[in-house]
Amino acid sequence: MSRSWQEELRRSPKSIEDLERFLVLTDSERSALLQLSLKGGLPFQVTEHFLKQINPNDPNDPLRQQIVPRETEFIPFDLERRDPLGEEDHEAVPHLIHRYPDRVLLLVTDRCASYCRFCTRKRWVGQGPTPNLEDFQNALTYIRSNPAIKEVIFSGGDALLLSDRRLLELIRAVRSIPSVEIIRLATRMLAFAPQRIEDSLLQELKAYQPIYFLTHFNHVNELPLETQEAILRLVDNGFPVLNQTVLLKDINDSFQALSELFRKLTYLRARPYYLHQCDLAPGTESFRVPFQRALELLEQLRGHISGLCLPTFVIDVPGGFGKVPIVPNSIVETLPDRIRLKGFRGNEADYPSR
Repeated sequence: MSRSWQEELRRSPKSIEDLERFLVLTDSERSALLQLSLKGGLPFQVTEHFLKQINPNDPNDPLRQQIVPRETEFIPFDLERRDPLGEEDHEAVPHLIHRYPDRVLLLVTDRCASYCRFCTRKRWVGQGPTPNLEDFQNALTYIRSNPAIKEVIFSGGDALLLSDRRLLELIRAVRSIPSVEIIRLATRMLAFAPQRIEDSLLQELKAYQPIYFLTHFNHVNELPLETQEAILRLVDNGFPVLNQTVLLKDINDSFQALSELFRKLTYLRARPYYLHQCDLAPGTESFRVPFQRALELLEQLRGHISGLCLPTFVIDVPGGFGKVPIVPNSIVETLPDRIRLKGFRGNEADYPSR
């Protein structure tokens, strides 16, 4: 792959005219792009690498639906929230979200290589202000003064949108805090510009281990050879890879789509970590899978793919109250001395409860 990740970003389509060089647009897509240019908000941008994985003539392509806006994005839904995870209420100091006792989220940039239309931070991502290194001094002081904080998650935006120099300076500053044990780097760059995973960066990062990479893949089509090679570079260099997937209507809400993705990731030694129900960000109603359908999918996956391949299905409780795991109920009946359990094939048997 000869093009650098910086060049990949510079060449990214950002307008209707740019996009029409790659895709045959529908009226709904063209109308939505025009509305975006007038209304503002979460911008449109997508890398050529990602576009090359999309069928140019199929408006229902699973990658295309994630990135190209449609008119449904502008239809309000009464339960949606500007800040669905209550991050502003949990902002301890600027750019630092402290929702859980032992870990914090450091919003290192508002920029991404491409902008997913279901983004939970649509209120801020791609719109600024983009923080500078000096803007994190209060955050570093806060982490240093709270030794219960054991993990710092670099997010945004995309942590790997920072240059090597800025990323390493910030990692060095966090790693100098004795109480911090784990650093996580949240990124979608492996899907959008996998050439970002450079050997030179990995060699620098080795000095600050343990560092975990949190990737984001929603469909197996996001894993062409270049991306697979980037994942393997990470794990071969000692960086664990945990993947987060968002359950998306008409994109990956089938046994086949999810099982193919989770098996492929596991084969590449990237752990399927979380499967998220889509957050209640504005304009995301068309992406949300009905809850009962989500449970049916979990039932289908359980027992039919290896436990190594099966992520935890979670809903992030609106308002910032944290993730809760959702599992199908395997208890058919509870009696005074036993419970009746149902296996993944539907067989039932009793088990003593005392």
